[in-house]
Amino acid sequence: MIAPTTLLTPWYRRLAAPGAQTSVDTPGSTAPTPILDHDTATIGALLELARATVASDDALGILEVAYTVIRDEVGPRYAMEELTPASRTLARGFGSCSQRLAVLESAARGLGMPTRTRALLIDRAFWYPRFPRLRALLPPEIVLVWPEFAVAGEWRPAAELFGPIGCRSGGRFRNSGAETLFEAVGRCAVSWDGRGAADDPYDLSHFVRTDLGRFTDRDEVFERFGQTFCAPGRAVIDPVMRRIAA
Repeated sequence: MIAPTTLLTPWYRRLAAPGAQTSVDTPGSTAPTPILDHDTATIGALLELARATVASDDALGILEVAYTVIRDEVGPRYAMEELTPASRTLARGFGSCSQRLAVLESAARGLGMPTRTRALLIDRAFWYPRFPRLRALLPPEIVLVWPEFAVAGEWRPAAELFGPIGCRSGGRFRNSGAETLFEAVGRCAVSWDGRGAADDPYDLSHFVRTDLGRFTDRDEVFERFGQTFCAPGRAVIDPVMRRIAA
């Protein structure tokens, strides 16, 4: 029997998901896209503010300041529309973890730091702590776009952008309470790849159903696989979810 929420997911993503891997050598880019619109005045103002705080031209240092601004000024809010431009998320002052990460990714490209995206299908159980009464309504799997950043000739996943996994204080990320995925990125507390230790407090790999591979940008991911919910589903769900503070 097909779950009702499964009917709301794009049919072409359900068909394309198996065997959709792309190479780990997928190149990144600094080009603006409809989502990563760093060529806008809004993202430009964010970068000007961050540059004014950092004494040097160190792109990573500037990006870390930009991350702090996004964390403090763009409130966490559940939202289902993944195609929202980063500039709009920043201007309106709220967004989902994915939308806030898109702002960070857009800022990186604006600094000349190439980025790319890893696409994962995450089991709905990952969101159970946040939606304990809505478990049956969650789709079986949810698309997660996880940006990677080219720093000093190597690709760093979002949670390792400012240091190795576990580099800062705090325990396991539990996806509940005030800390969202975006906040956990800042303290290097999320790993989607098992790192060997059975008791690794930051390993979330057991929630990964399918690794869809790496893509030049998140726009390409959603063009190829669609969003978690199809357009009619988003039209109904998104306005409701955006009223809920994460």
